[in-house]
Amino acid sequence: MAALAGRTALVAGASSGLGAGFARLFAEAGANIVLGARRLDRVQALARELADAGAQSLAVAMDVTDETSVIEAFDRAEARFGTVNSIVANAGTACPGRSTEVPLAGVRKVIDTNLIGTYLVAREAARRLIASGSREREDGRIILIGSITAEQAHVGDAAYAASKAAIAHLGRQFAREWIRLGINVNIIQPGWIHTEINDAWYRSQLSGAAIAGLPRRRMQAASSLNDMVLYLASDRSQAVTGATFVIDDGQSL
Repeated sequence: MAALAGRTALVAGASSGLGAGFARLFAEAGANIVLGARRLDRVQALARELADAGAQSLAVAMDVTDETSVIEAFDRAEARFGTVNSIVANAGTACPGRSTEVPLAGVRKVIDTNLIGTYLVAREAARRLIASGSREREDGRIILIGSITAEQAHVGDAAYAASKAAIAHLGRQFAREWIRLGINVNIIQPGWIHTEINDAWYRSQLSGAAIAGLPRRRMQAASSLNDMVLYLASDRSQAVTGATFVIDDGQSL
C-alpha cells in the first residue's frame, strides 16, 4: 500500500484502541506517522514497533486538553517531518452513569477531552497547514472521530453523546471555514467497538443483553473503519469535505 506515500499523518489518542490501529494503518500506507497521547510510554512502544517494520515514526506527548501540549506536539512533528497534512482527532474518554449521579468533574473531563481536545487538535493542524501554503496545495485532510451516540438517546452516556453530537457539527463548521484554504474536514461516526474505553462494560454482565439487541448481535470490528479513514486521509478525497460518515455495522438501524 502506498496511498499515503509522501504524507505526514498525526493521530491524537494513539496509545490504544482505534488510535493505535489508525497509526498502524497509516504506517502501512507509507506515511510518516506521528503518534500523540498522554501516555508517552505507550506511543513510544508503538513507535518502536512501527520502526521495526520499516516505518518512519515519532512518538510525542500530547494532552489534547492542554493547548500548550498540542502546540508542542505539532512543533516536534514539524521539526522531524515537516507540515502534518493528514490528521485524525481521535482522543476521547467517557464517564458512564445516570446524569443525576455523574459528578461534575466527570462531565468536564468528557467535554474537555472529546470536544475541546478535538477543537484544539484540528485548529492547530489548520493553522500549520494554512501557514505552509495549503491553499495552493489543497492537501489538508482532517478527520474527526465521532460516534453514533451523537444521533441516539441512551441511558448512561449523556455527556459522551452530547460531546460527540457537538463534534459532528464542529466538523461541518471547520469544513466550511477552511474550504478555500485547501483543508478538508470530515467526520466518522463508528458504532460500538470493543476498546479500552469500554472494556469494563464489555466484560460486565450488562453487555450481553445490549449486544444481543444489536441488529447483527455483535460488536463492530475496529478494522471496518480502515478503508474510509485511509480514503479521507489521502489525496483521493479531494472533493469530500464537511461529510459525516456513519460506519456502524448497521447498529443504528
